[in-house]
Amino acid sequence: MENKFIVNIIHRPELSPEYAEKALGKGKDVRDESLDIFRFQQDCAHKYGLKTTIQITYASLFSDVIIEMAKEANREYGDEIGLSLLGLPCPEFKEKYQTEDFCIWMFDDKRKEEIVDDVFGKFYEKFGFYPASTSSYFLDAYTINYIKKKYPTVKCAVATCWEEGPKAYHTCNNSWYTFMDGGPWNPWIPSKINSHCPASDAEDDAGIVAIPHLSRDLMACFDGNGSNFGTHPQNVLRGMIYYKDGDGYEYPYLYNLIDQYRHLAKYNDGYSYNMMFVGPGWLNRRGRWEAPYELLAKSYDDGMKYYGKLKAEGKLVDMTMSEFADYYRASHPGYKRGECALWKDILYGSNKSYFWYADPSMRTCLDFNQGGAMIDLRPYVARIPQKTGIGTENVYDASYPYLIQINYRAGFFTHYAGAGTIKSCRVSARGESADLCLCRTMATYQKTANGVSLTTDPVILNLGGLEVIVQSVFTIVEGEGKVITERRILNDIGDEKVTFEEYFTGAFGTTEYQADMSDLTLAVDGEGMQYSYLGRKITKKNAASARVTVPAVLTLIEMGGDNDEAEVEEGIAFSPVYRLALRKTVQKGGITTWLKLQKAN
Repeated sequence: MENKFIVNIIHRPELSPEYAEKALGKGKDVRDESLDIFRFQQDCAHKYGLKTTIQITYASLFSDVIIEMAKEANREYGDEIGLSLLGLPCPEFKEKYQTEDFCIWMFDDKRKEEIVDDVFGKFYEKFGFYPASTSSYFLDAYTINYIKKKYPTVKCAVATCWEEGPKAYHTCNNSWYTFMDGGPWNPWIPSKINSHCPASDAEDDAGIVAIPHLSRDLMACFDGNGSNFGTHPQNVLRGMIYYKDGDGYEYPYLYNLIDQYRHLAKYNDGYSYNMMFVGPGWLNRRGRWEAPYELLAKSYDDGMKYYGKLKAEGKLVDMTMSEFADYYRASHPGYKRGECALWKDILYGSNKSYFWYADPSMRTCLDFNQGGAMIDLRPYVARIPQKTGIGTENVYDASYPYLIQINYRAGFFTHYAGAGTIKSCRVSARGESADLCLCRTMATYQKTANGVSLTTDPVILNLGGLEVIVQSVFTIVEGEGKVITERRILNDIGDEKVTFEEYFTGAFGTTEYQADMSDLTLAVDGEGMQYSYLGRKITKKNAASARVTVPAVLTLIEMGGDNDEAEVEEGIAFSPVYRLALRKTVQKGGITTWLKLQKAN
């Protein structure tokens, strides 16, 4: 299949940009500068032969100049005129609703409906039609469902900022309340129940195609602050990822990031996607992040120039949001298809690589710098019906819960006491053991009949003087929430015996802090126990499976395979995790296990 790299370029005119108002104050000067910046951004795209989607903000609906500019861009360049739910905090909005809040997902349901009707109604008054696209930093399922029911012309929406949660909050001195971890990094069709989850079938389909707010570095944004590592020159400059070259500045990381997204076509049947969604606030003439205006403007022009170069070479297709929605549905006829990304380190240039996978049943990440350990796991199969906003249990926290998240819950490396969330394997012989988390490796991707497979380069373990060469194979079964793991001994170890322990150490939550675990139940076959923070274990020979039920996230986690022994273990108050383990002792061959996520009653 011929590779197809699709780009959405999205601009939003903000006459009351929250960033600029904070730094520059309010009034006519700010509005005029915002208008100039919007015009500059549009000109940059158009001069390189690129069309855009203009996401009209609430404040812009009160500007005849903006309205006419949008209509002219539509006539002359084919730019789409959409409607954004960002840019709400203008004087007209604040006076009408008597609030300083500006995030649509944080309002109560009644106010969400009022705001949507207000904004969509005013858009219709100005343009004579309803938009085909909308946007926000995050759109919860309730808001999406309401928009689609009331305004069925909408077919595409910017619906999340990938991995913007506790990391972004901490980066902003604990003051930026956009908690929305756990969703897909690339476009998806959202579930009617929870917008983070890809729809499982036509009945679950919310009726739109969702896209992320920026295309972000799938390693740097997971490990650090997402606002520094995205396809937006603002991010790259904020991250100080540029250097002075003579009289100018260069930022090869931005181009490498775009190119790595192009490369994802290799893992997704020839399809790859990229987007740039830009407001005007960061381009003000006072500069931001110690960068002068000249550098800010040049970086944006250079970004558009690179997209234009790729288009001229036949390597890029620019689409509006609604055009992309039509393309996406046509090229993704089923719902089970997984989105894949074997991501390399382009920030530091190491050999570290992650494999990301998402489908309607789960999202997960394998870290081959830790032997292929599972470092992130989200149970989409649970379809957790999270309500967000005032009057709910999640006023601001819209993140989809994890079962494993090594940056919030330690992973393999912990203090002297306690355990972190991770799935890995411990290999033992001659009284010594080694965890494959300590073995750096690389992986090869392969598409299979019912999913995808990752095979690691072999690693060499020295256990009490015995050399054991181990290779791991991870097979993800598409749409089933199932990961099959094979650990193979590749060399002849004679009469020696090697024990494999495949284990899963999990928790649940959306932040670094663990909620009460007292309602969890753990079991091996028919023998179970209620979680009581006592560090107890249940161990059985020849057991079929080990499992844990986590009611708070409506999830049953189960492990089984060709093991000799299965075990479950509860944690203690100082280490609130749970552990499933499968063991097998061999002289050759290895162990094959499976992990399966199911919705719990």
